[in-house]
Amino acid sequence: MQKKLLTVAVAGALAAPGAALAQSVEVYGFISVAVQKFKYTDGTAAGTPSVSKWDVSSHGSNYGVRGRENLGGGLTAWFQIEQNAPMERSNNVAITPASRNTAVGMQGNWGNFFIGQWTTPWADLESLWSIGSVGGYSPSLSIIGRRETTGTSPNPNCVNGHLSGAAIAGVTSIICDPVEAGGGIGHPFWRRISQSVFYYSPVFGGAQVKVAYQTNDGKSTQSNATTTVADPSMWSAAVQWSGMGGNARIGVAFDSHKDFSTIGQTDSGWTVKGGYNFGFVDVGLAYETMTYKSATGDCEAVQMGAALAIPIGQGHIRASYSQADDLDGTFAGAGTCGAATASDNGAKEYTIGYDYRFSKRTTVGVGYAQIKNDPAAVFTWTGAPGNQSGTGLAPFAGSDPSTFFLSVIHRF
Repeated sequence: MQKKLLTVAVAGALAAPGAALAQSVEVYGFISVAVQKFKYTDGTAAGTPSVSKWDVSSHGSNYGVRGRENLGGGLTAWFQIEQNAPMERSNNVAITPASRNTAVGMQGNWGNFFIGQWTTPWADLESLWSIGSVGGYSPSLSIIGRRETTGTSPNPNCVNGHLSGAAIAGVTSIICDPVEAGGGIGHPFWRRISQSVFYYSPVFGGAQVKVAYQTNDGKSTQSNATTTVADPSMWSAAVQWSGMGGNARIGVAFDSHKDFSTIGQTDSGWTVKGGYNFGFVDVGLAYETMTYKSATGDCEAVQMGAALAIPIGQGHIRASYSQADDLDGTFAGAGTCGAATASDNGAKEYTIGYDYRFSKRTTVGVGYAQIKNDPAAVFTWTGAPGNQSGTGLAPFAGSDPSTFFLSVIHRF
C-alpha cells in the first residue's frame, strides 16, 4: 500500500564491530479527494430550505513517516508520526503534526507494545466489514460508530464539538484531548485515543487480541465555575480472527469509558463486525451498541450495517446500507436521550458506486451516497460542505445530505 522511499543503514563504519543493526525509514501517505454535487434537503425547522452545491472534498487524506530498527534477538523498535492532509483550504482545517496514528513501540515474538496516540481496538474492526466504501463515502464513521452526532453526551469537562452538541454551561474543555480541538476524549468508540498504552498479541491460528488503555491524565480535583472534579479514563479491547484461506473474518470489541458522560458513571459498548468473501461477492456485516450513563437514566444507541463488493474487471461494484436506531432511554437534564423530539433521532444511509484500480496505488471511483435523517437527527460525513447557512458543517435537524461524486485515491 505504501512505497518505501528511504532506507538508512546504521552499520559498518558507524557501528561497533558485531553491532551491524539497521534502521529503515519510510515516507508514506494516502490522498483521497472527490468532486461532487452535494445536496441538503429541507430541515425540520422553518427557515432551513434545501440547497444544492458543487464541492471538492478530502476524505481522511494523511501523510507520515515511520521507521523500524532491528535490535537483534527477534526484537524490533519502531515509530510512526502521522498527520492530516486537508487538501483544500476552505475546510479551515490546519495541518497538525502527529494528529493521527502516532506512537513509539517495541515488537517481538511476544507481541507489540506501544505508547502514544492510535485508533482503538474497537475502531480497528471497521476494516473487517466496510468493503462497500467508495471514495471515502461509507457508513463507517458516519453512522456506524458515530452515534454521538445526535444529542450531547460529552466528557463533563469537554465540548462535544464533533458535528453537534454544545458546551456545557460554565464548563470549559480542560481535560479534552488536545489534538482533537474541542472534540475531546468523549466516546471514542470509533476514533483514535491519545495519552494511551497499547498491546497487540501475536497472531495464533488467525486470532489476535488487542488492548488499549487511555490514562487518566485529565483527572481534575478542583471544582469551580469552569471545572468539574472528574477522573476520566477508558479501556478498549478486541479479539479478531481470519481464516478459511483469508475469506472469513470476524471481530468482537468492548469499550469502557469512566467519567465521560457523568461523574461516577462508566459508559460502555460492544460490537461485532466481520464478513466473508465468496469470490463472486464479498459481504460485510456490523452491529454495535453503546450505553451512555447518567445519574437518573441511561441512553442506549444501536447501529447496524451491511456492505458488499462485487469484482468487475480491475474494480468493484460497492454498496452498503446502515441504520442508527432511535436512542432509547432518558438522559439527565436532556429529556429523552438528548433529543428535543422524543424519539425521531435515528437515520439510514445508502451508498452505491464503482471503483477502478489502475494500480496498487491509484484508484478512481464514481458513486452516490445518501443519509436519511429523522426529524431530530444530524448525521453526515466528515468533509461535507457547509449546510444551508453556508458555514455550518452539520446538517440542520432532519435535513438529508446526499451526493453524486467522482473520487481519486492515491497511495504512496
